Amino acid sequence: MKNQKFAFFVIFVLVVFSLNIFAETKLTTIGRYTFARVKGKIPTQEVMKMLVDRYSTDIKYGFDQAGYGDLYLPFLDQLKTATLEERSLPVGDKLMWMLFRSQGKVKVARDIEWAGKAPLDVFVFNVKRDSKNYEFVMPRPCGNIALRSITEAELPKLEASCAISVTPAKVNLKDPVTVDLSGSQNAKSMELAVMGPDGAKAATHTFTPESPKWQTSFDKPGNYTFKAQAISEDGTTSTNPCEAKVYVNAPPTCQLKTSCLPCKNFVGKPVTMDASGSTDPDGNVVKADFAITDAAGNPVDKFMDSEAPLTWDQVFSKPGSYAVTVVVTDDFGAVSEPCRVVLDVTQKRLFFLVEGGPGLLHGTYTGMLWARLGLLYKIVPDTLDLILAVGPGIPLQGEPWKTFVMGNVLLNVHAGPAFLAGGLGFSTKEQETRKDGIDLVFQVGVDLFKSGSSSVGSIFGELRAPVLTENRSFDEHHKLLLGFRYIF
Repeated sequence: MKNQKFAFFVIFVLVVFSLNIFAETKLTTIGRYTFARVKGKIPTQEVMKMLVDRYSTDIKYGFDQAGYGDLYLPFLDQLKTATLEERSLPVGDKLMWMLFRSQGKVKVARDIEWAGKAPLDVFVFNVKRDSKNYEFVMPRPCGNIALRSITEAELPKLEASCAISVTPAKVNLKDPVTVDLSGSQNAKSMELAVMGPDGAKAATHTFTPESPKWQTSFDKPGNYTFKAQAISEDGTTSTNPCEAKVYVNAPPTCQLKTSCLPCKNFVGKPVTMDASGSTDPDGNVVKADFAITDAAGNPVDKFMDSEAPLTWDQVFSKPGSYAVTVVVTDDFGAVSEPCRVVLDVTQKRLFFLVEGGPGLLHGTYTGMLWARLGLLYKIVPDTLDLILAVGPGIPLQGEPWKTFVMGNVLLNVHAGPAFLAGGLGFSTKEQETRKDGIDLVFQVGVDLFKSGSSSVGSIFGELRAPVLTENRSFDEHHKLLLGFRYIF
């Protein structure tokens, strides 16, 4: 029975004790259980900071007991430079916990209400950690430390800062330009305006931190200015300069001239293509690319010239209509629009000729010298010619021989440098007892040299046989000639 009464007593004491632990503490006076004794009636900020520094070990112990050990270091660090605000807590104001000293030991009182008769004079300062603000108070009559409240710290407004990079600084028309605003800070978005060479707005673009890059290009030459600004979360724009420039290179302009237009009788002759008059408004023309195509558009030849005066001499081996195109390049790699000239190249068909050499006359084969002047017409160039020639024959013996005249009308067929000719001729009488008459003429020869297509030197042999009549026998009227011919 006695044991039962003792057990009920213990339970009663524990209940009362537990109620006291969780009950709110009403503080009516201050200064009885001081954490650190303050000398003098009016302690200063410097004195309070000195006490905290002196009792730092006890403060750490108290913070650990209060369950706020992670605030110990921020508390000490921030208190060194903090300004302690003097304030009076009204009666009824509450504190979350307070460090005090009882019987020499550091203790923690929780859920404290100031229940004094007058407001409590305190020093107040804040400790910031992570995103929270911890308000501490230190009653001025003593060195106790109390945590009054915990609030969300007001984050400082971060000013947006803009940073721009535009590459490359010089481009050709339609080449890509990369704009990079990834260096901007504290920005919710970034706005870009591009001003063209005429000062008008050429383009705009909006960036985000997730997409800070943009590519663009331009189809007009000149200076382009990129102006950007960063916009913060609260909508304010950056004030720092944020500008870049890009120069868009102007392409060159080509000019093409030819030494003949039309190119009459120019087969085999050099034709000069001249791009030296090409210009570049912001640099120099450094290269010309020539190309020639025929009437069907098939490539004939091409040439690149990178040295002044940017010309090309071309020899056309065949007549026809040829398109000559040139494109010029400047010193930054920009390429002009093509220039085009159509050449109608014709071949000379009518030529003069002179020919002559030694020969043998009929019968006794008396020696002779001969010469002829004439015309050559190319019926089919390099294949078939018509030759008209006339000139004297001079026997190397006297009587009964006399100077006579020979003439030819021949068709000349080419097979490369070799040729074979045949046709009709006429010969006046070589002796007074002979008669004029018609000859059959045969030639075989070879071209020795050519100078372009207008000058040709050839050697040939000629057989002249009379058309058989009663008074002109083959034995007495045929001739053998060795000749050199020059066509010009």
